[in-house]
Amino acid sequence: QVELVESGGGFVQPGGSLRLSCVASGKIFRLNDMGWYRQSPGKERELVATITNNGYRNYAEAVKGRFTISRDNAKNTVWLQMNRLTPEDTDVYYCTAKTVNLSPYEIVDVWGQGTPVTVSS
Repeated sequence: QVELVESGGGFVQPGGSLRLSCVASGKIFRLNDMGWYRQSPGKERELVATITNNGYRNYAEAVKGRFTISRDNAKNTVWLQMNRLTPEDTDVYYCTAKTVNLSPYEIVDVWGQGTPVTVSS
């Protein structure tokens, strides 16, 4: 019912920047926490950053000071601004959102398709 569409991934040189976008569409009553995770083949998906409905932010230690998560509730959109990228940031990045549904009331985790980010010279 709710779909997340990501954009902004690609290739970038070390030290460069990328801005990932994630737009939620469909039958949306409310989006609670939203966030970004990343995953490489053979590894666990790891948290990058999350942001609550009220704008409280949480970051993985590895990206603190370099990445910024933001959201616009009116646009059902969350962004991840990534600065000073390093090769260790190379991963597939996934957008996620906790969607609040009605009838019945439930909270469902929704994931985007993933957008690859490659940091290389």
